[in-house]
Amino acid sequence: MKVLSDCRVLLVDDAKANLEILVEGLKAEHKLSLAMNGETALQLAASTPPDLVLLDIVMPGMDGYEVCRRLRERAETADVPIMFLSSLEEVHDKTRGFEAGANDYVTKPFDMLEVRARVRSLLKAKAYSDAVKEQMASELRIARDIQMGMVPHDFAAVEEAYGVSIGAALEPAREVGGDLYGVCAAGRNRLVVFLGDVSGKGIPASMFMVRAISLAQLLARDLVDPARILARLNDELAADNPSGMFVTLLCAVFEPGSHRLTIANAGHCRPVLLPANEPARWAVKSLGTALGFESGLEFERTELRLNPGDALILYSDGVSEAFNPQGQCYGNPRLLADAAGLAGESAAHITTGVLRNVRTFAGGAPQSDDVAILTLKVNGGAA
Repeated sequence: MKVLSDCRVLLVDDAKANLEILVEGLKAEHKLSLAMNGETALQLAASTPPDLVLLDIVMPGMDGYEVCRRLRERAETADVPIMFLSSLEEVHDKTRGFEAGANDYVTKPFDMLEVRARVRSLLKAKAYSDAVKEQMASELRIARDIQMGMVPHDFAAVEEAYGVSIGAALEPAREVGGDLYGVCAAGRNRLVVFLGDVSGKGIPASMFMVRAISLAQLLARDLVDPARILARLNDELAADNPSGMFVTLLCAVFEPGSHRLTIANAGHCRPVLLPANEPARWAVKSLGTALGFESGLEFERTELRLNPGDALILYSDGVSEAFNPQGQCYGNPRLLADAAGLAGESAAHITTGVLRNVRTFAGGAPQSDDVAILTLKVNGGAA
C-alpha cells in the first residue's frame, strides 16, 4: 500500500497567501503540486496525476466547481479524492460542491491541524482503495490467463489431420468474459467446432463459460450428432443452474471424407457460409433455443456440403452488434457483405478481416460486448 509521504497533493488557490500556508503545513508529509487557476490545475492533473486535490471555488476564469466536474470526467482522475477549501459557507454552496463530485468541504479561514487530519484520512482511504483495486486487477489478470488457456490457439495438428485451416480470435470486453469457442478432434472422420456466448459479462460469465466449454468438449468426443451434443449439454447446464445463466451455442460437425457439414444451433448468431464460387449466405435459418433454461429441449440439424475452398464463419454477437460513436449498429447485412469480400482468403485472414472490419466500423467506440470469431475452411479450391 502506498505510504503517505509518497502521495502527491495538488493545491489549487488563486490567493498566494493561502497556498503558502498550505505548503508550509503539508510539505513535510507529502509531495505537492501548485496551481493558481483552474486551467493550470487540469494541466497538472493530466501530466502528474495527484492522489488528492485541495481546491478553492472562487477563482478567476474556471471556478472550482467546474474544475471538480472535469476531474471527475477524466479516467485518470475520476477516483481522486477532492476537498474544497472555500470561504463560501452556505449550505447550498457546500451542496453544489458535493454534487460536483467533492469528497470533503472545509470553510475558510481553516485550521491547519484540521486540514492535515482530513488530508491524511482521505489519502489513507485512497491508498487502501488503490491496494484493493490492484489486488483485484492482479486476480483478474490470472483469471484471464486461465480463460484464454481454455480455448485452443494452435491448430496445426488438427489442420493436417482433417485437411482444413482454422483461424480464431477471442477478445473479452472486460478482463474476462463469457464468449467461448472450441475445436475437438472427435474421430478420424469427425471434427467438431463450436462457438458460444454466455449471458452477462465478467467473472460470473467466465465461470459459466468454463463449465460450458468443458462439458461441450467431453460430449463432442462421445456423440456424433451436433443436435444431440446440444441436447445433452443443455440438460447438464439446466440441471444445476442456481444463477439462472444461459449460453447460446452453435455446434458444427465436419466429416472430411464426405465433406458433409452438420450444424445445430442453440439460440446463437447464424454462421456465414462463404463458398469458393458462390455469394456469401447464412448457413442456417433457425436460431433455436439457448441452453440452460430447462431440460428436455430438442434442436434442429442442418446439413451442408463444405467443398474445397469453402469456409464457415462462426462469431458472437459482439461482432454483429458492435456500435460506432454515432450509435449505429454494425448489423447482419453489413457483416454478410463484408464477409463476401474475404472470399478466397485463408481462415486466419478471414478471421482477422472480420475483426478488422468491425473495429474500423466502431471507429474507436468502446467495445460493448465480448467478441469471438472462428473460421473453418476446407483446403484446396480457390487460393
